[in-house]
Amino acid sequence: MKSLYKIIAVVALALVAVNCQEDDSTFGDVVAPTNLTASVDIANDQSGNVTLTPSADNVLTYHIFFEQGIDPVVITSGEQANYRYTQSGVYSQEIVVTAYGKGGVSSSISVVIDLDVRLEIDAAILANLAGNPNEGKRWIWDSTNAGHFGVGDPAETFPNFFSAGAGQLDPCLYDDVLTFSHDGQGNYTFELTTTEATFINWAEVKRFFPDATPVQFADECRFIDDQLDIITDFVVVPDNATGANILTVTNSTMSYWSGATSYEITELTENKLTIRGIQEPFDPPAAPLAWYHTFVPEGGTVPVDCGGSTGDAGSGNNDVLVWADEFEEDGTPCSDNWTFDIGTGDNGWGNGEFQYYTDRPENAEVTNGVLKITAKAESFQGSNYTSARLISFQKFDFTYGRVEARAKLPTGGGTWPAIWLLGSDFETNTWPGCGEIDIMEHVGNQQDIIFSSLHYPGNSGGNAATESINVPGVSDEFHIYAVEWTADEIQFSVDGNVYHTFSNNANLPFESDFFLILNVAMGGNFGGPIDPNFVESSMEIDYIRVYQ
Repeated sequence: MKSLYKIIAVVALALVAVNCQEDDSTFGDVVAPTNLTASVDIANDQSGNVTLTPSADNVLTYHIFFEQGIDPVVITSGEQANYRYTQSGVYSQEIVVTAYGKGGVSSSISVVIDLDVRLEIDAAILANLAGNPNEGKRWIWDSTNAGHFGVGDPAETFPNFFSAGAGQLDPCLYDDVLTFSHDGQGNYTFELTTTEATFINWAEVKRFFPDATPVQFADECRFIDDQLDIITDFVVVPDNATGANILTVTNSTMSYWSGATSYEITELTENKLTIRGIQEPFDPPAAPLAWYHTFVPEGGTVPVDCGGSTGDAGSGNNDVLVWADEFEEDGTPCSDNWTFDIGTGDNGWGNGEFQYYTDRPENAEVTNGVLKITAKAESFQGSNYTSARLISFQKFDFTYGRVEARAKLPTGGGTWPAIWLLGSDFETNTWPGCGEIDIMEHVGNQQDIIFSSLHYPGNSGGNAATESINVPGVSDEFHIYAVEWTADEIQFSVDGNVYHTFSNNANLPFESDFFLILNVAMGGNFGGPIDPNFVESSMEIDYIRVYQ
């Protein structure tokens, strides 16, 4: 494995006992610790890690001050305290060990270590994270994209408990700026800039405000700049066991305070930073949690030219391209065009479907010029299948036009991919009153049969206006699925072959704005029985274009 850092440390230890103990160490219920000692071990793997093991009689807790001016590491009898020094240079470092006994009486000693440290972070990691020397790089929350913040079981690799929608959380989180910088000489600086408050996990509030009465699961905005190091150092080193890159910001936090100050970097590019930190809830104590955060460079929350609008006005003949997603930028689908529906909806999205829709890259990502929506057989949030559903609601909607989508479809009994339109007033004009235009539907239990449908009052669900066509190889090859929608007529075609024509009029709901939906469902009223041997399959979309 490639070495991501180099640390040279020459350490000399000198124990200097500072006797704060009274001759009379016991009176009433107040008992001072005695016989306080401490041993310090420096890891021999050149990581810069220090392990301190204290020992004393009549001790309740130890407070280990590894550096002046930062919060102590608090441990109990029999535990060890770990710390990593990341400052480059030759210097002596005093460690103060304070032992507390009954009644708050304490004893202290100090341990002096002489360090000669030279630290180097891998050049590619440093360039992506901190930019050029003496310039710095400012990161902000990727708040325009769903999934920028989440929490899950540490045994999992995704936020299976909660994943935030775009802009869903308190504004006090989103105004933070995280700046990483370096001087090119092995000194690395992290600065956290907040606007009056930090978003704090509810189980961490009492760490800073012992008299507070936080409400369960209600995270709070609180000023804690005076209790953190808002300007400190950082380091990125590989975990000895897993090889994962670990980002540590000394006595600080990556905006949201969960209690973690070290984070696994799960993704780092020039335009994206995703981290995972483990929380040990402070008060009340509880099982550990894994927190996921995604940041983007300030001023670069979406890829350049990500949005679908072409800026051109339609001619009225459905021959001018007004909007398109060509899926050219690898990664998360463009947030200017799409948001994710999450969960199981009402009664399986109204159809008795079995999948849980997520915003994970495992279920929806752009790669090699295509959008892949993947249905998977897996246990997730109480469901046995996962998939994704992308919508352009409140991003792009339109009245009349020609929609073309070039796609290759999934296989497997129970799969139900769809490319369709829904009336934008669905929240107030409930389905089927809002209208639905299904450009393409396919079910794995009827392989190679393509369906198109219109749902409206009096003709919906199993009574929709539906036609079908046999198209061999829909799961082996890309085909162009299209609808031509005017005030008088709606026509559906595959590869230019019209197979379904519907007469439109002002008494139907197809005279107002609709938005796009792309999804792969599993089972349900139309999808039918799911093959018990199904593992996963994807709908791949090369592009989707709208002409007016």
